[in-house]
Amino acid sequence: MIATAEARPLTRLQIVLVILALACGGFAIGTGEFAIMGLLPDVARTFVVITPQAGYVISAYALGVVVGAPLIAIAGAKSSRRTLLLILMAVFAVGNLASALAPDFVSFIVLRFLSGLPHGAYFGVSALVAASLVPLDMRARTVGYVMLGLTGATLIGTPLMALFGQYLSWRVMFLAVGLISVLTVTLIWIYLPRDKPSEGAGVVRELVAFTHPQVLLTLTLAATGFGGMFSIFSYVASTATEVAHMPAGMIPLIMVLFGIGMNVGNVVGSKLADINLMGTIGGMLVFNIVVMSLFSLTAASPWMLCFTSFLIGCTFAAGPAIQTRLMDVASDGQTLAAASMHSAFNIANALGAWLGGLAIAWGYGYAATGYVGAFLSFIGLFVFAASVLLERRDSRVRSLGALVPARQE
Repeated sequence: MIATAEARPLTRLQIVLVILALACGGFAIGTGEFAIMGLLPDVARTFVVITPQAGYVISAYALGVVVGAPLIAIAGAKSSRRTLLLILMAVFAVGNLASALAPDFVSFIVLRFLSGLPHGAYFGVSALVAASLVPLDMRARTVGYVMLGLTGATLIGTPLMALFGQYLSWRVMFLAVGLISVLTVTLIWIYLPRDKPSEGAGVVRELVAFTHPQVLLTLTLAATGFGGMFSIFSYVASTATEVAHMPAGMIPLIMVLFGIGMNVGNVVGSKLADINLMGTIGGMLVFNIVVMSLFSLTAASPWMLCFTSFLIGCTFAAGPAIQTRLMDVASDGQTLAAASMHSAFNIANALGAWLGGLAIAWGYGYAATGYVGAFLSFIGLFVFAASVLLERRDSRVRSLGALVPARQE
């Protein structure tokens, strides 16, 4: 159970309410991150720029996530997790409310960068809090419940806010995200008990996490293993219209199927991770390779494109497992390692979209993005294998070290 100031264990109802409060923040963050993608033309018209230039706001937000996650984790090393979560979500709320009022394009880009800063640290600290509420054999499942806020945003929040944004204004979307963030602050304030920073918490202790090879390998795995999903879905609209010859009106259906897949993968994957953590990670990487290759092979079929879009969404099943793996290998630097998971996730976003774009620019076509994704997952599988071999070697060394004193006696 979470260490509260009163050191009292939480009831089942209290645990549920805490998880709902944390998931509410994930819903706000996911909606703010993804809904803007469908509103870029409206942003471009407002600020009189071309749509590709409007895309800079997405890059600015992603950069904020990559930069903010480790810096905030270090800066907040001596803070209680409750205090840190309240500050992070308050900053996110202010950033989105200010984005809704941005007077010009430059200020809008700056505000999106600032809004991205709390993203990774919020999810990382939320995962640590959620895992501390339950027994060890339920950690990944509980982390998955918190992540349902993010995956639920792709299914409900993103299309709903995109619809409101198109009929009213893109500013309405950011206003709504800001208000949901304020609600999250309120819920966390009410339901998450006060806690104390762990003894010895500090910057040096957090930085030590990055001296552990397993932490670096796990983050590298996240940056490559997730990249395939983004390499495909950055260009899935064009794949649907240019390769499968589907009408543009079918693109929202593909996005909904992808969102359903993410939610199914999140729930199923987190349960599998509690049964066999490393088996789930390795199995999902193999699943990625097969599904993404299938996407490229069958992209010309509208039915198969819809089916593989759902399956690619299911690849998010590795998310809770990798987050839980970081908790296991980070030792005392858990906050920094957990927050850095989402920096790695956004690096995967940039890497996948860039490599997918290169494949298209070199003349391989939109369908080739699936092969790019499979290649990235293969690299992730190689990193995973290195992690497993290193862990086995360290385990043998520890076993031999324990036997030597016994023989000397």
